[in-house]
Amino acid sequence: MPEVSVKEAERFMVESLVAGGAPLSEAKAHADLLLHADFVGHFSHGMNRLEVYINNIKSGICNPNVKPVVLKETAATAWVDGCDGLGATVGNFCMNLAIKKAKECGIGWVAAKRCNHYGMAGYWALKAEKEGLIGMSFTNSSPVMVPTRAKQSANGTNPIAMAAPATGGDSIVVDMASTTAAVGKIEVQIRKGEPIPEGWALGPDGKTTTDSQLAFDTARLLPLGGFEETSGYKGYCLSAMVEVFCSGLSGSQSTHNIPSWSHNQSEAPNLGQCFVAMDPGCFAPGFEQRVAECLQHWRNLEPVDPSLPVLAPGDKERNNAKTTNERGTIIYPQSQVEFYQRLAARIGVRPLEVVNTQCSK
Repeated sequence: MPEVSVKEAERFMVESLVAGGAPLSEAKAHADLLLHADFVGHFSHGMNRLEVYINNIKSGICNPNVKPVVLKETAATAWVDGCDGLGATVGNFCMNLAIKKAKECGIGWVAAKRCNHYGMAGYWALKAEKEGLIGMSFTNSSPVMVPTRAKQSANGTNPIAMAAPATGGDSIVVDMASTTAAVGKIEVQIRKGEPIPEGWALGPDGKTTTDSQLAFDTARLLPLGGFEETSGYKGYCLSAMVEVFCSGLSGSQSTHNIPSWSHNQSEAPNLGQCFVAMDPGCFAPGFEQRVAECLQHWRNLEPVDPSLPVLAPGDKERNNAKTTNERGTIIYPQSQVEFYQRLAARIGVRPLEVVNTQCSK
């Protein structure tokens, strides 16, 4: 598969967003958000999403020139209007505000309405972790999850993210959809021309399907845990919890009222998002040491398969980032590179420069 240097991927995304109508500062911020996802191996939320953002800017659904507005505020909380801005614009504003409040009074909790897709939820939690704080982030989304016992989709992938510091530069990072897989994971399988695993999604007949295109078109993902017999109601409840934090607090659209997910949306989604920062120093001393002890205990557990060591939450992404950094390139599916070469011609930017083509394994 094609390899693209990290700098080249960043260059292409920045120039594409500028060509789409974003100011350079916001294009750089948003490209950093997408690049992070590709860098750590979550290709569903990286360059894979670039076309959606450009389409939304060009259609007027997203306004890349706005600044979010604080509507209501206390020492520890804020209610924000995202004004339909770019995901990174709103995310940076809200998490920076939450961090400022956490440093001043121990906690910052910010809820925002009129938001667009904001990439990996974990990216925002990590912004707080880098400041020595516990970070959390949540967002609702288009209705793509089928609640337990239901026939139709009504909930979103509604991700949950938490990051916290440990001693020695270590950290714990939790970032997961409340569905068995995010929609972007299915899109990646489509780009690869590969099926999805059994249990990710239902087809129009209400039965599980491994056809990635059919799963995307039907938009009926199973909640985390799958069916009722395998505790899928827990994923459904987690999605509902995120809904309360997001639309409940912000006054945004509830998931069942958000337009269906599409690469060419016709109306602003008015997503609700939540950003939290917390100072662990306000509680028992030794927080970072205790987290580090947990991380090391989990990693030192005897694995079932010696070739597959037990990982702590965040280790997979950390390992992927190390590999990407050493290689200096990001490996994309051939179809994705070809797609973005066509996009480059359409919007008038220099095409992606591929430095190497690997044989598929």
